[in-house]
Amino acid sequence: MVFLAITPTGLADALRAAKADDAVWCGSDAITEADYATLKQPNLSRFIYELGDRLLVSDAIGTIEEHHPHQIIWVEAAASN
Repeated sequence: MVFLAITPTGLADALRAAKADDAVWCGSDAITEADYATLKQPNLSRFIYELGDRLLVSDAIGTIEEHHPHQIIWVEAAASN
């Protein structure tokens, strides 16, 4: 399984939920480059751009599909009120 985190909270949740063989991806708005470098999480990949725009999330999903074909991708989404 692959998790795509959009926010810092979503990233923390995804890292907690991910099993050893799960991948976690996030945008630059979920973790700073410095924090990403010090975290040393082998299953974590970080896009160099923010994922606040839905079009960018769609592009990110396409990239993840290239790297993890035939895997389920869970995408963080805020509940609508």
